[in-house]
Amino acid sequence: MSSHSNQNLHSRLSAAGLLVTLGIIFGDIGTSPLYVMNSIIGDYAITSDVVLGGISCIFWTLTLQTTLKYVIITLSADNHGEGGIFALFALVKKTKIKWLIVPAIIGGSTLLADGIITPPISVSSAVEGLKIFYPHLKVWDIQKIVIAILIVLFIIQQYGTKLVGKFFAPMMLVWFTMLGVLGSIQIAQNFYVLKALNPYYAYHLLTVHPEGYFVLGAVFLCTTGAEALYSDMGHCGRKNIRVSWVFVKIMLLLNYFGQGAFLINHEGKTLQELGGANGNPFYLIMETWFQPIGVIVATLAAVIASQALISGSFTLINEAMRLNFWPKAKIKYPTEEKGQIYIPSINWLLLAGCIGIVLYFEKSSNMEHAYGLAIVLTMIMTTILLNFYLIIKRVKMYYIIPLITLYLVIELSFLYAILPKFIHGGFVTLIIAIVLISIMSTWYLAKQISKNYTKIVKIDSYKKVLAELSVDLSIPKYATHLVYMTNSMRSDEIEEKVMYSILQKRPKRADIYWFIHVNILSIPYKKEYKVIEIVKDDIYRIDFYLGFREATKINLMFKEVLKDMVQRGEVDITSRYESLNKNNILGDFKFVLSEKFLSNDSDLTFFENIVMNTYFFLKKFSLSEEKGFGLDSSSVKVEQFPLVLHAPEKINMKRIDTPNH
Repeated sequence: MSSHSNQNLHSRLSAAGLLVTLGIIFGDIGTSPLYVMNSIIGDYAITSDVVLGGISCIFWTLTLQTTLKYVIITLSADNHGEGGIFALFALVKKTKIKWLIVPAIIGGSTLLADGIITPPISVSSAVEGLKIFYPHLKVWDIQKIVIAILIVLFIIQQYGTKLVGKFFAPMMLVWFTMLGVLGSIQIAQNFYVLKALNPYYAYHLLTVHPEGYFVLGAVFLCTTGAEALYSDMGHCGRKNIRVSWVFVKIMLLLNYFGQGAFLINHEGKTLQELGGANGNPFYLIMETWFQPIGVIVATLAAVIASQALISGSFTLINEAMRLNFWPKAKIKYPTEEKGQIYIPSINWLLLAGCIGIVLYFEKSSNMEHAYGLAIVLTMIMTTILLNFYLIIKRVKMYYIIPLITLYLVIELSFLYAILPKFIHGGFVTLIIAIVLISIMSTWYLAKQISKNYTKIVKIDSYKKVLAELSVDLSIPKYATHLVYMTNSMRSDEIEEKVMYSILQKRPKRADIYWFIHVNILSIPYKKEYKVIEIVKDDIYRIDFYLGFREATKINLMFKEVLKDMVQRGEVDITSRYESLNKNNILGDFKFVLSEKFLSNDSDLTFFENIVMNTYFFLKKFSLSEEKGFGLDSSSVKVEQFPLVLHAPEKINMKRIDTPNH
């Protein structure tokens, strides 16, 4: 099945599409009832003011932040069906505003950092429910269970989520229905909690909560999955997300209001008094007989929530590679499912990060400190990019200004409220984000620096010499077809180093010279090419135009183009060796790739020196050019080229004549 038909299959509004959406998109936001109320109440005695205020804040946050900003406005900013901060950046790049790359890189890095903490916090919150039945469970026992679940989760990534997806969607339907039913039972016993719909209580909470304004840090946890929801849009399509969100939001609110109703009935007590070691209101609202089922369903939902972020991280890194923000990594396509990719290196890095988080923080209540700080930064960056997107879309300024101001105020308020968490663990996600920001910035800047110092020449000046070289029998033939990858955007130009490689390094005689250029488009799915004949039967250029989600398999694509050209009679690719030609045997192909190394002759500024040295260090760990282009290593020659930046000044030397004896 092609990616296009699959894309339409999920993007169209359908019952199957809605079900898949539940399984893929809402895992992260759907598991927040596990820890939000727990975090708001904390160790303090329950008061109805705090409970009503907390529920009111949750209601208005889900309405303004998740529903209005993400589900209604941001989902409209899709790049041919793809969502996420890099897809949004690809859309606003057209404004030619250079600094917009900053929010894109910061937003992408903080979202990835969040991907490292979401699986541990979701799975830990769920597994800690076991304390209800085994109060003597030690922290280390729970850690072992959480780590085992995470290891299994990351191991199954390589098989794709097709198999798991069939189980995920119905499981999330069970989960959301369970949330709604449990909440409704509690609300039926105490309708007083519905007063929380009044936004006054949200404002009032800030004055009555022992932590005052900073309680917003706990409230924010209810909307953390909104950014992941936008990133995963490519899997399910906008309509399915919008329609299923109505169901998801109602179920979430029923559960939050239900937890609130239960807590108001137990005013004056602490959560510890109500539930002992596991005083989590999420489990407290369940009947005792139902609690084992609740723990199992919650654990499965937490695993599914983690899955959404893991596949979201793969999508993000794939887009980062296409935008030149990330070193090339090996990508696998485990299933025919649209948008299904698997990046082994990222998978194991995420797993290592998740295990580190579990060991460092020990329990979910400690992880809450680190959670939220990274994601609120992503949301602020999305708001900045969204502002420019709305300008491109020619939305009236009197809509844009109040809207963007509203969201900057909300998000900066959340950021300010979360800042105290920095000392208690928030620094962990920020350190991870800073490492990711450094990698992305270095990779991008190094590409820019090396582009600025690549010398380009006109092909016209070399046509004659190449045509003559092609028939010069005094030079041994290097290959029948010699193929060079070029970065030159214009078809009449080529890098000087390519000509140097053909003519000077060791003259390379070939029957036909091919120059291939790959354009990565800002749309996800497209495969087109253009052939330019520079010298008939001697020099050709092929331009590939590929969507940023397409696999770059140049070897196969090149063969496909040749087949087409032969059928049209545009080129004769049978070997020009007489004996082989007689028998119609195809000529051989040789791809020449140039690998740069930093020349000792470079005269770099301090900043460029750091960037370029870090770039070459990272390059050692990245995928080689030949694998990146999907070339067969048996037909590839890699040449080392010095990258000379700011070639040093001319050295004025004076010759001393030797005296005559």
